[in-house]
Amino acid sequence: MKTSTAIALALVVLILNAGITLVLINQKGLNTVSEPASKIIVSHNQRHNEITAAVQEVEPAVVSVNVTKVQYVRRFPSFSFFDFFGDIPMQRQVESIGSGVIYDSSGLIVTNAHVVQGASEITVVLPDKREFPAVLVGIDDVHDVAKLKITGSNLPVAKLGSAKNLLIGEWAIALGNPYGFMMSDPKPTVSVGVISALNRSFEPQEGRSYRSMIQTDAAVNPGNSGGPLVNIKGEVIGINTFIVSETGGNIGIGFAIPVDQVVSILSRL
Repeated sequence: MKTSTAIALALVVLILNAGITLVLINQKGLNTVSEPASKIIVSHNQRHNEITAAVQEVEPAVVSVNVTKVQYVRRFPSFSFFDFFGDIPMQRQVESIGSGVIYDSSGLIVTNAHVVQGASEITVVLPDKREFPAVLVGIDDVHDVAKLKITGSNLPVAKLGSAKNLLIGEWAIALGNPYGFMMSDPKPTVSVGVISALNRSFEPQEGRSYRSMIQTDAAVNPGNSGGPLVNIKGEVIGINTFIVSETGGNIGIGFAIPVDQVVSILSRL
């Protein structure tokens, strides 16, 4: 009888211990879940990297090139007094926008020829919101390069690098004003990618010759034309010129004229 009682008491003790242990485990689990997750604080120094440094280096010199062109259109057929004088073409003004970059402190700017071709008026807007009328100094339609000049003080200047030793896969940063006419902010848009290929050449397009182009997957869209493609040092390595796309929007195939070609052309304009 005493033995049975001892066994029963031992079982009761074991059951109580097991219950207490489960309660403690559950309580510990609840406490763990209820503790808030610690926040990861990212400092300014951690956010600032080679890419942001390169952008800060070149961004002040990237400009918006606002162009006004005059187009001649024929009137729709009608029956009016003026019909006796034949079909007289009418004028209309068309505004467009592109990009450019100041490369000399005297106010010299490089952009694409197709941005300013046929312009009756050119206005350059800097990221600091200063506006200047621009003069077309020279234009090379065949190689799609144009030289503009503005007159101003304390003009920012971008550093021209070289495209001779580029590496496929290295960082490439495109700056410009895509769809700039939709926004009032003159600061350029920045997109980042890599050098996808080098020495890409194309059959003549509308009388223009594109040879040894730089291919990049950095987003390039309408309005980026004439803006700089820069390396991780913030040096201009090319001038963004066109994209290959069935829709007209960016699909990661953009092309830039190597800066060495551009410098050679500018020296002749």
